[in-house]
Amino acid sequence: MTTSASLAPLLERFFTQRLMQQRQASPHTISSYRDTFRQFLKFTQQRLHKPPSRLNFEEIEAPLIVAFLDGLEKRGLSVRSRNLRLTALHSFFRYAAFEAPAHSAQIQRVLAIPSKRFTRTLVQFLTPAEVDALLAAPDQTKWGGRRDHAFMLVAVQTGLRLSEMTGLTREDLIVGPGAHVRVIGKGRKERCTPIARSTLAVLKAWLREPQRSSGNLLFPSARGKRLSVHGVQYLLNKHRMTASKVCPSLKNKRVTVHRCRHTMAMDLLQAGVDRSVIALWLGHESVETTHIYLEATLAMKEQALAKTTPHNGRAARYQPGDQLPQQPVGSRGLCRAIRSPRPCCELDLHIESLTCPISLDIVRKGR
Repeated sequence: MTTSASLAPLLERFFTQRLMQQRQASPHTISSYRDTFRQFLKFTQQRLHKPPSRLNFEEIEAPLIVAFLDGLEKRGLSVRSRNLRLTALHSFFRYAAFEAPAHSAQIQRVLAIPSKRFTRTLVQFLTPAEVDALLAAPDQTKWGGRRDHAFMLVAVQTGLRLSEMTGLTREDLIVGPGAHVRVIGKGRKERCTPIARSTLAVLKAWLREPQRSSGNLLFPSARGKRLSVHGVQYLLNKHRMTASKVCPSLKNKRVTVHRCRHTMAMDLLQAGVDRSVIALWLGHESVETTHIYLEATLAMKEQALAKTTPHNGRAARYQPGDQLPQQPVGSRGLCRAIRSPRPCCELDLHIESLTCPISLDIVRKGR
């Protein structure tokens, strides 16, 4: 147990001992936590006017963390991402609870900061017409166009995550009987995803292309390196704009690898595939995660509605001869009636229905 009040050694041990050695966190988790503390330390330096090397653990109080999270939201960060940053900070303070027990009260206040609730929107996916237009957009007379076509086809047909797509190697692709791709996805879970015959034909043609990657990547960049997140989004946006000329609905849609993943899940669901199979296909931790797709498919809800017996209703319109329901005139209605330009004799008809005692002379004098 350390008694040092300096933040730097405690934060270093959190990454090297806690995350890397004890928990063996994935590189994605470590990089996400690293980005969180990089932003937080910059914010702290601006707020406290002290460099990170001179910060003490006692100075990292709950109000400072709340101000940091609020500043992220003001700069346009979503609530989901805000909660993700808070998760990284909570993880560090749970570790500090054992390393610096003298600051237990401070740690308790930080751990009490709650995650924000947010509106869960419906899952967005692509229609078959949009998928066809997107796959037809790349210019397959060029190497980059053939790569992009194969990349998008595999993404739509397999439902792999972005990191899984960019990390695919040629050894991960099995083209023999029972063709499939083998990936180690989120949570270090290995899974096999089958490939359709049409997709396999495209991939076989792509494998005959000259290799540009020293690491044997299946979909390398033009320089032979692994595709970056921004590189993948760039090629998807480029082909989306081309495809929107044929399919106008793509003009206002955001196309991502994760949306292609949602599209595959919706195709399986609408085909009648059980939710447990879809969860295994996508590599979900729980079957309950797949429940979000049930709420998004309007076609299945329309089919369910068609099986029910609707109630008979008759549309009607207002006619000039219709009589509106009579309501007693209360105190508010009386005030409106007094200010009305109608003769007082008309008001006398409703005096008997008043619920509060009031003098008739007051009404007639307009007081």
